[in-house]
Amino acid sequence: MAMTTGDLPPNELVTEGRAILDWIAAYLREPERYPVLARVRPGDIRRSLPASPPEHGEALETIVRDFETRILPGITHWNHPGFFAYFSISASVPGILAELLIAALNVNGMLWKTSPAATELEQVALDWLRQLLGMQPGWFGIINDTASISTMLALAAAREAWPELAIRERGMAGRADLPTLRVYTSTQAHSSVDKAALALGIGLDNVVHIEADEQFRMRADLLGRAIVADRARGMLPIACVATVGTTSTTSVDPVPAIAEICAREQLWLHVDASYGGAAAVVPEMRPVLDGVERADSLVVNPHKWLFTPIDCSAFFTRRADVLRRAFSLVPEYLVTREQDEVENLMDYGVQLGRRFRALKLWMVIRAFGADGLADRIRAHCRLAQQFAGWVEADDDWELMAPVPFSLVCFRYAPAGMSDADRDRRNEEILHAVNATGDVFLSHTRLGGRFTLRLAIGNIRTQERHVELAWRRLREAAAQ
Repeated sequence: MAMTTGDLPPNELVTEGRAILDWIAAYLREPERYPVLARVRPGDIRRSLPASPPEHGEALETIVRDFETRILPGITHWNHPGFFAYFSISASVPGILAELLIAALNVNGMLWKTSPAATELEQVALDWLRQLLGMQPGWFGIINDTASISTMLALAAAREAWPELAIRERGMAGRADLPTLRVYTSTQAHSSVDKAALALGIGLDNVVHIEADEQFRMRADLLGRAIVADRARGMLPIACVATVGTTSTTSVDPVPAIAEICAREQLWLHVDASYGGAAAVVPEMRPVLDGVERADSLVVNPHKWLFTPIDCSAFFTRRADVLRRAFSLVPEYLVTREQDEVENLMDYGVQLGRRFRALKLWMVIRAFGADGLADRIRAHCRLAQQFAGWVEADDDWELMAPVPFSLVCFRYAPAGMSDADRDRRNEEILHAVNATGDVFLSHTRLGGRFTLRLAIGNIRTQERHVELAWRRLREAAAQ
């Protein structure tokens, strides 16, 4: 048999590419024709696929057909307007087109030289984002895949901010001269803070979770006391992670007060605004980032609420020199003539390879503009307030947390029912609603009680989708 080499012919790209674009357009026009939550059982998709790879290449047409018949049934549709679980995300038209170009170019932006446009567009797009958020000049930005990585980089930089510890050179293992390092965050903070402590060798026991107030915000007074107490025990407090838009309730920690404590105690302040930070593109909501100007680092995820396809996490720091010192390592094969004149983004994190994520953020910002992005976020917040109003107006339901953004935490709580029975009933309601295929909600626990969450954030969600969710909830409660 003759050996075949090279890529498939470009005419196949044109033929199948047009068919796929037609499919995507139809999908975006009518996403509701699919159940939002996949209806397969564990192992169904794997069992539907061959256990071994094909001996010979197959036609793209056949592969695409199998995508529709075998893969699509196992997709939970995050691009569905009835997706209200976790935090809704959206792949918008400009972002989808950008991903196509990113795949076609297939650049690795590890060095400026390996694609100058990838590095310089990242700097431009993130500076545009900084301006949209109302942040002052002086921030250095890079794009990571997720906020979890951005938070890990922040804590690594916080550790490197104490160069006398010599952790870059000597590590942490087996060192009697190294004090116990401590990191502080809220009881409502995302688990990525704990995972970063795991990865960096700080340890879960040294992540101090500060209690929250009745509105689920970190108590700054307790933070100050914890830091003082740990210093008295010979420990070294190095960082605090405050949150703008916590995962369970989207509460906003008192960043100005926390920043004052961190400045006084010489702690690195990282602000996790991965969800709530996007609201600052709305001029009247800009105060959500009050106090951030005193932070050392900040993360905002355009893939959460700025309609950019996942993954795209914007990490900003005012102390880029410390971040670079934590990670820069340049072997001979990566030395370039221009390295003293340019930024090589590989120097600011663990990963060497870097996707051209900036292209999709740049295209999304250009396609919608500052006013278009703000209008869409305003609309989501308005829908959340409308839904919260329906909950408050019904005696059998109650709100469980304030609604500062576009997430509503609530539960079914008829009179005469115990809290334990309410927990069981709300869990039953959640499963019944999600089984309809129309909407998908998730839950949390607040004050120990099972709580339903409805998170609005998909670019195609309209009032009728939120009305449908409310109708499904009441129908399930009546069963």
